Amino acid sequence: MRPGQNALRTTGVRIKDVTTIKGVRENQLVGYGLVIGLQGTGDSLRNSPFTEQSLQSMLDRMGVNVRSNNPRTKNVAAVVVTAELPAFVGIGSRIDVSVSSLGDAQSLMGGTLVMTPLYGADGEIYAVSQGSLAVSGFTSEGESERLTQGVPTAGRIAGGAIIEREVPRATVETDKITMELRNPDYRTAIRVVDAINAYASQRYGTLVARENDLRSISLTRPGKISSTRFIAELGDLKIEPDQAAKVVIDERTGTVVIGNEVQISTVAVTHGNLTVRITEMPNVSQPAPFSNGQTVVTSDTLVEANQEGGNFAFVAGANLETVVRGLNRLGLKPTGIIAILQAIKTSGALQAELVVQ
Repeated sequence: MRPGQNALRTTGVRIKDVTTIKGVRENQLVGYGLVIGLQGTGDSLRNSPFTEQSLQSMLDRMGVNVRSNNPRTKNVAAVVVTAELPAFVGIGSRIDVSVSSLGDAQSLMGGTLVMTPLYGADGEIYAVSQGSLAVSGFTSEGESERLTQGVPTAGRIAGGAIIEREVPRATVETDKITMELRNPDYRTAIRVVDAINAYASQRYGTLVARENDLRSISLTRPGKISSTRFIAELGDLKIEPDQAAKVVIDERTGTVVIGNEVQISTVAVTHGNLTVRITEMPNVSQPAPFSNGQTVVTSDTLVEANQEGGNFAFVAGANLETVVRGLNRLGLKPTGIIAILQAIKTSGALQAELVVQ
């Protein structure tokens, strides 16, 4: 069987989904602007002086002088506008923008973003944004209660920015193209190279790929074919990406993610929950009649301790299903599973990388 012949199977993941082309990337844009048309939910100008200064500057450019007055409108909010500039985008194209409140505005619902230039890291203006906001969250309040759902101080404008300047284009039409893995891995890199060479030997009659390291792969473009067509044909090939044995733990939310290749050597585990409850019970001491005593309040303290669990259970597994079944046998909550996985890693029985976020 020739190398790479298994990589031509129809099952697996497309190469275009696990790799990128070196030099083809997005760029971050950011800008500062004003959202108008709010129904009294904007910034309070006294607490947000930058909003008042921006409003005065905008009106000055329009020939309206309000610097001698102190506007107290609450229909304006200062915002920060962010966007991603895609690769190879041209002048006049539209991109989506995200808008987030900068002051003490309560909601941006119903607002309109006034023309806002968007700057790149080099300080140049690459796009201009303007339009009506789409806000998913809302807030409503009365005299005694307030209800908020989602985030009403952030919104989005679909196609809200027009490209005014192009970034220098990446050089793709070359004989040498570098492909990079999104998740670097030696085995995945080899499988990508074998799949590409197996296809290229049939399609072009030559080998075109060579691995550089666990992250990058060098491609040699055959003659009489454009780089775009060449990359498109290779991107549809399918492989089985490999993954390192890894356990990811998020202690804030109690989330545990166990990779498919995680193995646990045979260990005996016990986990007991200790609960201590302290209860204060006030008592009133009443003096006898005609004793000239005083009524005092005393307190009785009741302390209860309860410890559950304590039984040993064997946890071992050469595959994910066995590991999960062994942990479920203990009947623990996510916090208990997190503590056990950390202890198993310390003992050296967890044959995987433990990542704690």
